[in-house]
Amino acid sequence: MCKMKMGCFYTMGQIGFDNDKYLAMQSAHIRERISKFGGKLYLEFGGKLFDDFHASRVLPGFQPDSKIRMLQQLRDDAEIVIAVNANDIEKNKVRGDLGITYDDDCLRLIDAFRSLGLYVGGVCITQYAGQNAADAFIKRLNTLGVRNYRHYPIAGYPSDVAHIVSDEGFGRNDYIETTHSLIVVTAPGPGSGKMATCLSQLYHEHKHGVSAGYAKFETFPIWNLPLKHPVNLAYEAATADLDDVNMIDPFHLEAYGETTVNYNRDVEIFPVLRAIFERISGKCPYQSPTDMGVNMAGNCIINDEVCRQASRMEILRRYYAAQVDVARGIADACQLRKLELVMQQADVTPDLCPAVVAARQKAEETGAPAGAMVLPDGRVVTGKTSSLLGASAALLLNSLKAMAGIRSDMNLISNQVIEPISALKIQSLGHHNPRLHSDEVLIALAISALTNPLADMAREQLGSLRGCDAHFSVIISEEDIKLYKRLGIHVSCEPKYESKRLYHK
Repeated sequence: MCKMKMGCFYTMGQIGFDNDKYLAMQSAHIRERISKFGGKLYLEFGGKLFDDFHASRVLPGFQPDSKIRMLQQLRDDAEIVIAVNANDIEKNKVRGDLGITYDDDCLRLIDAFRSLGLYVGGVCITQYAGQNAADAFIKRLNTLGVRNYRHYPIAGYPSDVAHIVSDEGFGRNDYIETTHSLIVVTAPGPGSGKMATCLSQLYHEHKHGVSAGYAKFETFPIWNLPLKHPVNLAYEAATADLDDVNMIDPFHLEAYGETTVNYNRDVEIFPVLRAIFERISGKCPYQSPTDMGVNMAGNCIINDEVCRQASRMEILRRYYAAQVDVARGIADACQLRKLELVMQQADVTPDLCPAVVAARQKAEETGAPAGAMVLPDGRVVTGKTSSLLGASAALLLNSLKAMAGIRSDMNLISNQVIEPISALKIQSLGHHNPRLHSDEVLIALAISALTNPLADMAREQLGSLRGCDAHFSVIISEEDIKLYKRLGIHVSCEPKYESKRLYHK
């Protein structure tokens, strides 16, 4: 166990963002935008409504459920429409963070919204062209009593504005009948057709003589932070696989002489959007992509340095995650090169995280896979692979000991508990590795806590590890990564496997 080296600015436990101010400002700003359009607003909601952990990592103090709490303040005015691309349903596209398909996630989102008292108006199947899986999902929605609508591919979208804004374009789409003043259009993931759904609705509302507007809610990039601010660079790191690039909004600069930040896709599509608005209602309500946004997060940063350093840590995590994905064959080198460029711009190097240095040193000293974790008080704890415990299990156990004030040489779990579990894995469950994973060691710790007060003291410290950073000298198992994430521990790994086998499960 060791302390961090002097001079390292580590932000854990420090607050850089005023969440209460954000909730108040954001809901008030959306109400103001609703009134601007005569009482009805289609709000395209980007990013994650639930569990926005990226935002909470780069803006310490931002609560992961802030967006949904903000919507709850607008509950009486809000209605949710979920857009999902029929092609994604057909391909069984899976959310990487949850491991479920987009159609299943639609149902999960409906349950989640309803449990919070928010009204779900229906599901919009975008890009519908008779896909079999989409038809099966529509049938499933009908059986469950969930209203659903079909929006079709439009030839020439998004450039052929005359065709798009016609009876053969948006006019072919089902009209989603809404009853509230704020229509939040969200989706399971990117590419679901949220913007097209909003624009189609504006066309139909205009046909029905209803005054309605459109706005966009994206937390990142933050428009009133500098282009190369680490918070905005962390967004580029998070979207490296999407080729998103932050850029100065040229339309806003020309219209107002004010420098603001947006991202390339919104800037590129704005001339088309402006033409669509003009064709629907005769004029465009916005002078720039920045004008379309309603994000107030930049106004709620109360400690810029804390947010800068937290964002640099996030960029480093994204870099290691991309390295691991390249090693696994699920990402290409282009993504890694982009992240390396972002690291240079944000002045990020691996020694920014004390756990990286400590894990490498421990592995070199022992000649075995090792890990290290930075505790809330700045201490760095290490753990190594042994005959009974993997590096991740050993690190977790050592960290709990340190937080509970238990000497590192004290055994919390006897070999009499560990050995039968190892034997069960090999003899009955078909495993080749007898060492315990992190979840298995926690079960063993809980059993030991029944008779060992020290084990119980360690177990009670699990919650104190939330927000800690851990790094490993090798790629650890998916089971271990998932367990660490459930505990709220940020995990990164060196891009190499423990063994030289070709197949790694």
